[in-house]
Amino acid sequence: MVGKSLDAHVSQKAISAGFGLLVPVLANVVVATFGVGRTWTVTAVIAVGFAAVGFMAPDFIVRRTAERRRTTFRHALGAYFNLVRVLLAGGAGVDTALSTAADVGTGWVFHRLRYELLTAQVTRSTVWQAFARLGDELNERSLRELAASVSLTGTEGAKIRASLRAKAAALRVRGLAEAEGEAHAATERMTLPVVLLLAGFLMFIGYPATMSVLNGL
Repeated sequence: MVGKSLDAHVSQKAISAGFGLLVPVLANVVVATFGVGRTWTVTAVIAVGFAAVGFMAPDFIVRRTAERRRTTFRHALGAYFNLVRVLLAGGAGVDTALSTAADVGTGWVFHRLRYELLTAQVTRSTVWQAFARLGDELNERSLRELAASVSLTGTEGAKIRASLRAKAAALRVRGLAEAEGEAHAATERMTLPVVLLLAGFLMFIGYPATMSVLNGL
């Protein structure tokens, strides 16, 4: 989904861990020249902690990036299915509708769809097999389900339109649910700063009164 190989990811983890390991050591060497450096035991503990954080950071970044790209992929795929359905309703053939709808869109999702359509032509396989392979590669269930449903319905345009209509509606509902969930999560994340701000405000107001009472005892 991210387009990064496993070797590149492992190399990035190693570089990030090494960087996290060296930064505290170099910082301690620099401040030691001014006579304020920490002991090497404390520096080693800090360096190990930084190295662990640096080793896990690329995993976190990849997961977040993959999740964002997967959401983008589902939104674009829903738009693509709607375009194909409109073209089929207008009398276009299945292959023509699939290729024309892919040519209309822009972005990396439509680029991958065009690549899969071209691969299907070159290898003389069906488009649905190509979409199933793409679904397996990206771990995208919607593509695999569509390929399976079309394989069962055959090549009749009406049945394919019904499958595309159902899949586009499912993706649209799923996208709305994900957007609503993200909005609720953002609202919940905003609760903590507000609570901390209120606690600080109460401490600011109550500190003079508390100190007055303590000094009067």
